[in-house]
Amino acid sequence: MELSAKQIHSWQSSTTRDRFPLWDGAIRSGKTIISLFAFLDWIGNHAPQGPIAIIGKTHTTIIRNILDVIGMIAPKGIGAYSMGSDRVHIMGRPVWIIGANDAQAESKVRGLTLAGAYVDEATLLPEAFFVQLLGRLSIPGARLFATTNPDSPAHWLKTNYIDRIDSLDGWGFWHFTMDDNPGLTPEYVAAKKKEFTGLWYRRFIQGEWVSAEGAIYDMWDPHKHITPWDQLPRMIDCYATGIDYGTQNPTSAVILCLGEDHHLYLVDEWRLDQTNRGHGTWTDAEQSQAILHWLRTTTHAPPLDTTPRRIIVDPAAASFKVQLRQDGAWGLTDANNDVLYGIRLMANGLANGWLHISSRCTGLINEAPGYSWDPKAQKAGEDRPIKTNDHSLDAARYALTTTERLWRHLINTA
Repeated sequence: MELSAKQIHSWQSSTTRDRFPLWDGAIRSGKTIISLFAFLDWIGNHAPQGPIAIIGKTHTTIIRNILDVIGMIAPKGIGAYSMGSDRVHIMGRPVWIIGANDAQAESKVRGLTLAGAYVDEATLLPEAFFVQLLGRLSIPGARLFATTNPDSPAHWLKTNYIDRIDSLDGWGFWHFTMDDNPGLTPEYVAAKKKEFTGLWYRRFIQGEWVSAEGAIYDMWDPHKHITPWDQLPRMIDCYATGIDYGTQNPTSAVILCLGEDHHLYLVDEWRLDQTNRGHGTWTDAEQSQAILHWLRTTTHAPPLDTTPRRIIVDPAAASFKVQLRQDGAWGLTDANNDVLYGIRLMANGLANGWLHISSRCTGLINEAPGYSWDPKAQKAGEDRPIKTNDHSLDAARYALTTTERLWRHLINTA
């Protein structure tokens, strides 16, 4: 594997000088690979005795982002592991696997005395967990290896550590872009640059710490993105109906299909809001039966009807899912509710022309132009949309994100 001089320098520095080396920058810039080479070198040749941990948002992301990569670059250096593993042997040393996806995760490292740790995507960890972790690295010679993509410039990692890096004892900071990775071809770099737009282009491609401000779908163009329902192409697959459920708030159901042009289409929408709710509140049973009746009896895409494989629902809508199941809903699935990933995926489709909105999806069409980032959240270093007028957008996001593995390889992005 070819390494750049910058990668090698960061590796050498992390094992000889820096107690807390941090790599940040663009995606596919080589920061994870070189940080893992440094981590493996340190475990095998420099690490003091004592417990070692690998930390990420969840066990799943640790396995995907870290353990599987170690298995590729150093297959003899890692022992067997599984999705349920809480420990793995690396370079002959036992290493704890710790997920830290919420504020309660801090308790997972309380009482530990660590010789070292590797942190995947440090910006995704709760600040209290990170502070607790730093206090646990007390064995002489202990190291903390960490990587991250850029986030908000008000994020605690940026303001409390990166911006103060020169005054912090033993910290090292390494910033990478795609140009620092000699293993990438120009064609691959060009393809990756097409996948991101706006905020995510600046963060994940240019490697900048920038705020999420203004309109979320700033590429929204009704003339480009809306297709008259009677001009939709023939649909060759129907992946899902995404449902965002409300009692006082609107309920929206949006159907996602694949057209014969290998683009995705949100072809139809059922919506209950102030325009058709009437004076009373609809019960779970009334909403469930109305949606299922709509799915079973309506032609959702010309020139032929199509039935979605799955009905995907907000995982928090427990009572509504029970009702749907009692009423004979098929393919009932909890939505992937990773909000930022879902927003990025939808923005990608709109910007690159492989996601289209049928004129029947009037709720979604009305919501998209005003969907905005929350400025109050930005002041706290968080990326969060304003939670208003987003019900059809959420339903569409559920359908897109939860079924991605079914359609991703089929999409024509040209």
